[in-house]
Amino acid sequence: MTETTLLPPEQTARGRAILDRLRVALNELLLGQTAMLDLVVIALGARGHILLEGLPGLGKTELVKGLSRLLGLSFRRVQFTPDLLPSDVTGGLVLEEQDGRRTFTFRPGPIFANLVLADEINRASPKTQSAMLEAMQERRVTVFGDTHALPSPFFVLATQNPIELEGTYPLPEAQLDRFLFKVDVPAVGAEVMSAILRGRRHGAAPEQSQVCSAEDLASLFGLIDAVYLPDAVADYIGRLVEASHPDSARCPERARTLIRYGASPRAAITLAEAGRASALLAGRPNVDFADVEKIALAALGHRLVLQHTARIEGMAARDVVALLLEATPKVAAALPREFA
Repeated sequence: MTETTLLPPEQTARGRAILDRLRVALNELLLGQTAMLDLVVIALGARGHILLEGLPGLGKTELVKGLSRLLGLSFRRVQFTPDLLPSDVTGGLVLEEQDGRRTFTFRPGPIFANLVLADEINRASPKTQSAMLEAMQERRVTVFGDTHALPSPFFVLATQNPIELEGTYPLPEAQLDRFLFKVDVPAVGAEVMSAILRGRRHGAAPEQSQVCSAEDLASLFGLIDAVYLPDAVADYIGRLVEASHPDSARCPERARTLIRYGASPRAAITLAEAGRASALLAGRPNVDFADVEKIALAALGHRLVLQHTARIEGMAARDVVALLLEATPKVAAALPREFA
């Protein structure tokens, strides 16, 4: 049995303090969205990309712009439209003349920023959407055979409107899988709207200053990487992801009629890495089962391909994930390896 090394209490407290500063600032920016903003903070701590889905006017774009201010990161916004070309995102070669010689020089596109807002990403053509695949997975782009590294850290926060279908191109499963989380942005209640009307003329966002330095972020990422993942929780994650496959014996009978394709191994990696960030946000040096349950819908929902019968029966991804969580025991029949 290997020795377990946990983060010392002072380092755990330091990591939590950094995440808390960001969480508090975001809650001042977007009122009444605490649960959603917690997922955003966790995803950023896990260095993953986020797909924000919600109705117009809920603050999705303002959230991303605010993040760039709070983190002190370079920010670029790309408005995805049907006529947008891949080179409009990645950049391309331009002909330049210098000292009487003409040469092609690479001119970086807007994707060369720490934080990229892909606004209404599902309005761009599949060809342009595919230009994001390498950038989101490899943190680099290849143009005419030459590879160019993207800045570090690099985050893509994309938005899409769930009610508009005309003139849109649904993201393919391969690209959805690149997003660590898909987060639903819910509508707010009357109390929150009243607070906005009283305190924000024309809906203007409050003035906010940077809350995390580059050194804070680098330290935070190192602390999250050091959060311990117990074997029991790792086994639970593996069984939960396996249960999402309809041909698996672990898949509940009800879910087999609803799921066409289950989650990929990247989903298990997501649950583990985001679980570490969730644990540190809670002030713990180790991942707990509660962390997996907290992020399961955001991590798994967009990675499940459902049967058409699911829509007929009124079953959404959140309902199917709930079935998987209910049917997957936290402790396997056999003792975890760390106690065997």
